[in-house]
Amino acid sequence: MDQATAPRFDAVIFDMDGVLVDSEALYIREFQAFSRAYGLDVTEEELLAQVGASHQTFQRTVQDVLARGGIETPSPEEAERVYETWAAENFERNYGQIMNPGVPETLDALRAAGVRVALASSAPPRFIHEALGQCGIDDRFEQFVSGEQFRESKPNPEIYLHSMECLGLPARRCCCVEDSAFGIAAGKAAGMFVIAKREERFGFSQDAADVIVDEIPGVLDVVLG
Repeated sequence: MDQATAPRFDAVIFDMDGVLVDSEALYIREFQAFSRAYGLDVTEEELLAQVGASHQTFQRTVQDVLARGGIETPSPEEAERVYETWAAENFERNYGQIMNPGVPETLDALRAAGVRVALASSAPPRFIHEALGQCGIDDRFEQFVSGEQFRESKPNPEIYLHSMECLGLPARRCCCVEDSAFGIAAGKAAGMFVIAKREERFGFSQDAADVIVDEIPGVLDVVLG
């Protein structure tokens, strides 16, 4: 590949929820049903605050909701176990059905052009493997990094700094694909060019992103030109 057609970046680091799979809306419906099952309705503000938040924040929120419903749990982790037990019995997470259009083709086109592909998600590793496995794209990524590995996930940039360190690349040679304000902030704080997948349902701003694309294949126009 000559200089005129060389990719703009050596690596693209993808977020997962809201970017590869349209899971944020699913999680909101699930969390709302969970709160009603325990006798209280969370506010719309509380629901929307979960979009793009770290898994640790989600655990603490579940613990708070349970406490408001009269159920005390000894730790955020135990609160999550209560939630996951309920969810397994009442909700089906079929990530393959909610994969965003053009994801496999976009990943394949990047790799074919010599662009390295990685993933940095706030989700726990088990959720990452479950989602990517159901979508049949778990073999497209050079590496996976979970926010659970760090004391703080997005908007803290550590997850992206660690991803770039593992790739052995500087920030100027990487870009990330995000949707939420938390994720965009993390990418910018890490010094990267940030591509945002357009999201207008949840009330947050994507103005801090360097560019916004309507669908995931739009990433190719940015990276490959």
